[in-house]
Amino acid sequence: MICPVSRHATLAGQIACALLAAGAIALGLAACGGDDDGARPDVDATLLLDFTPNGVHAGIYSAVARGYDDAEGVALTIRQPSSSSDAVKLLAAGRADFAVLDIHDLALARELGNDLVAVMSIAQRPLAAILAQPDVAGPRDLEGRRVGVTGLPSDEAVLRSIVEGAGGEPDRVRVTTIGFNAVAALVARRVSGATAFWNVEGLALERERPGSRQFRVEDYGAPAYPELVLVVRRTFLQDEPDVVRATVDALRRGYAFTLTDPDSSASDLVDQVPDASREQIVAQLDVLTKVFLGPTGHPGGLDEDVLRRWARWEARFGITREPPDVAQAFTTRYANAPLDDQTGG
Repeated sequence: MICPVSRHATLAGQIACALLAAGAIALGLAACGGDDDGARPDVDATLLLDFTPNGVHAGIYSAVARGYDDAEGVALTIRQPSSSSDAVKLLAAGRADFAVLDIHDLALARELGNDLVAVMSIAQRPLAAILAQPDVAGPRDLEGRRVGVTGLPSDEAVLRSIVEGAGGEPDRVRVTTIGFNAVAALVARRVSGATAFWNVEGLALERERPGSRQFRVEDYGAPAYPELVLVVRRTFLQDEPDVVRATVDALRRGYAFTLTDPDSSASDLVDQVPDASREQIVAQLDVLTKVFLGPTGHPGGLDEDVLRRWARWEARFGITREPPDVAQAFTTRYANAPLDDQTGG
């Protein structure tokens, strides 16, 4: 089903259309695990974030604040990671039931033998970009200049993909590792560009240095892959399908609420994370509408064709040795199932 959404349509209209699409889509990549009889599980579950809470997590916090998890029979506890590597380690060790992972981290974890499965999207489009100084007209201008990366394998892949997609020579870029300090390095002019997420660091850099540039990987040949996905262990998926279904349904409703009322969703997050800046969360949500809907047109959705294109891209740019097995790494059973509109405030 194709749901036409113009850029002039109201957000309420978009989400009504999104929920209609959700009820019409029922893809089925991998049949991962035991029967889901639709029973109300009535359990506690732990969800580990990928990063410090920010706008991309608003739907998770709204799902808890508005009782969507309780309505589905799951009491979710949201945990923040102490480092970017926490999620995979704790999830694989059984110390968390669900984890938000960057899709590249999922691919790498599976390549190392961790049988993890993504059950829904959180961000349905790439968030990766090169942020650059105002005098960098395009990615090709980074040839011969210093560009910072965090040190993660996906960073250099993003850098190479963007420069190559713009017709440049990635090998001519002077790559330097700066850790997770893209904004500080750019403001101090230590680098001409840096890989980062446009929805967080990109907005922060624009506040510090108006006129700075963003070159998003999706605009330079990368497929519109889901940057962040909700992941479980396969054994958990097999043993607790009702818990997975209930959690996915609760989070999808949470993100539907975020799309309908982003200001209230921002408040839901800030109320639970007092250190978070409401001003920054609201600014982030203002640019995330298309990210939450993505190519599937409904919150949480996973698109099989996009994932297959992503898998080829993943191997082409050296993040993984071979294209990830999409049928093993993802299931659309829950994310693309019909979902009633039960997102009252």
